[in-house]
Amino acid sequence: VRLVESGGGTVQPGGSLKLACTASGSIDNFNNMAWYRRVPGKMDEMVAVISEYRGITYGSAVRGRFTILRDNAKRTLYLQMDSLKPEDPAVYYCTSDMKVWGPGTQVTVSS
Repeated sequence: VRLVESGGGTVQPGGSLKLACTASGSIDNFNNMAWYRRVPGKMDEMVAVISEYRGITYGSAVRGRFTILRDNAKRTLYLQMDSLKPEDPAVYYCTSDMKVWGPGTQVTVSS
């Protein structure tokens, strides 16, 4: 199964974006799906995880602003990002069980 992210772009501070991660096949058997982000020179940061066993976990930097959603019927993982801040720009990646990763999508926050 391959994953491909979409929905990145440029938005003003306080704006919203919705990312999608679409799989080439079924995601029914993936226990955990997650969004991570990467900024050059910094460690990868967990943004949100949706787990069959542990529910949903958000990184402290995005809690209360971002929402992770999973639609198995559409083979898609979403990340609704609201109240975007200047510190949110990064390449956002989705992953299934930390084994398969998409190529990433760039998010920029700029006025």
